[in-house]
Amino acid sequence: MSSPNATSPTTHHTDPMMDQKTLDIAVIAGVVTVVAFVLVSLLILTLHYMFRHKGTYHTNEAKGTEFAESADVALQGDPSLQDAGDSSKKEYFI
Repeated sequence: MSSPNATSPTTHHTDPMMDQKTLDIAVIAGVVTVVAFVLVSLLILTLHYMFRHKGTYHTNEAKGTEFAESADVALQGDPSLQDAGDSSKKEYFI
């Protein structure tokens, strides 16, 4: 009647509340992981931007004027200030 090789039907009693709890934990863990990844990515991008653009200040001053002994000498080589007029008149705008 019953053979030793016959498999007996196994009954797995799964609790629906346990499955729901496991699913809830998995969803919460997934959401926390995604939020943490986004925050770390934003932190890395912000730090990269801050250190990459640190101290970038561009001026439109003429090159070589920082070592001139006076304002006259510094401005003599500036082509935008060269004119055919009298060089004895000097005007300084402050």
